[in-house]
Amino acid sequence: MWRTTAVHRWEMTGSMPADAGPDLPQGVERDDIQTREEGVGPSVRRLYRTRIVGSSLTPEELMAQIAANLDRVAPSEFATFQKIHGDGPLAVGDEYLVRMPGPWDGPVRVVAATPTSFRLATLTGHLEAGQIEFRASSDHRSLGFEIESWARSGDRFADALYSHLRLAKEVQLHMWTSVLEKIGGLAGGPREGGIVITTRRVDIDRLAGRPPTPPDSRPPRKLTALAERAVNFDTSKIDDYTSSSGWHRDDMVEPLPHERPGPASAGGSWQVARGLMVDYQLADPRAVRSVYRQDAPLAGRDILLKIRFAGMRFNVGVRVGEVYEQTRHLDGRDAQVFGWYYQTLEGHFEEGRMHYELWKWLDTGDVEFRLHAVSRPAQTGPFVLRTGFRLFGRIHQLRFYRQVCRRARRLTEAQLETEMASSLRQAPDDLQGSGTEEVAEEKRGSRAGSVTS
Repeated sequence: MWRTTAVHRWEMTGSMPADAGPDLPQGVERDDIQTREEGVGPSVRRLYRTRIVGSSLTPEELMAQIAANLDRVAPSEFATFQKIHGDGPLAVGDEYLVRMPGPWDGPVRVVAATPTSFRLATLTGHLEAGQIEFRASSDHRSLGFEIESWARSGDRFADALYSHLRLAKEVQLHMWTSVLEKIGGLAGGPREGGIVITTRRVDIDRLAGRPPTPPDSRPPRKLTALAERAVNFDTSKIDDYTSSSGWHRDDMVEPLPHERPGPASAGGSWQVARGLMVDYQLADPRAVRSVYRQDAPLAGRDILLKIRFAGMRFNVGVRVGEVYEQTRHLDGRDAQVFGWYYQTLEGHFEEGRMHYELWKWLDTGDVEFRLHAVSRPAQTGPFVLRTGFRLFGRIHQLRFYRQVCRRARRLTEAQLETEMASSLRQAPDDLQGSGTEEVAEEKRGSRAGSVTS
């Protein structure tokens, strides 16, 4: 699975029905199809995308070559597409068997096809239950190709391989990444920006028909215990804490995708980033995971942070303070601002406040994520944690701040790209893959500006 292609992976929490995927088209034979609703475990929406420059092919020509023989883009050392029903180029109703090493063979059926896209549904015996779509598009300078899937594991065994051991997840990622590499070669042009993979996961307790927090469930004991803990520093002196008294004050600004001037656009960069902030998705889940009650309001919310460092895990608590949304006037300019902060609780190895803000300058449409932090090593609490933070904490603290800012930008870009993909998928056929600059600009305009990968 080793490769030199740049692969950018971004994972975030999804929601229903936004990440449910398309319905099966009318008139499609439904026998043996495993729908997403019949699957097991979390629902996962994944978008693999790449951009190819310098190709002489149109989206229609590229897709026609792929549809004529799917094995042309299969990683031959790893997988092969075998047609088991249907003749000639790919068409609705055709069935394929994707053969891979181990228990990965997957039967699929073509349920939709246009000149620039086709969609497959999984059949009985597949490790997944859902659909996957392949589509090509273009603008004035490049070809875009995307593979988007909406699926759950086909059974409990597959769920264990995917969600817990994560083996099936890596096999799947390698499979479709390799396909995109092959498609780039078939198109005859280099890939720009590598391959971007966005994953939106909807856990079982967030699937349709289930309340965010079941009434009969009890939150984790460690989370409940935070209610009895106080903030571990004097908040009334926050403005007086300076480096001369042993405190660190850090300020960082990260530009986000641009919007049109004026108030925040519906579905635009500012609104998307706001949602990421409210759901606390800006911390890298490989380093920090959060646990909180889904039904608790943001203001005053207790959050249990599960921190991983050097193979060890620490649980610490924070509490959200003020939450605000307002218009500010600064240096003759107006900005729409949303923000909130959390403060460390007793038992934390730090003392201080972490402040997240989202700014949109109304005169230019510039959008910014801002991080403000006031902190120092805790004076009380577990000795080992406090000592470890004094020795190694500052370097990792600054790295965490930079990661938060970077994720604010990249997750916002990824979400906008995912929504763009949805709008193109749902657009009339005469707009899909038209290759005209006007259509591309219309789609970008509906999302308040272009997005880079």
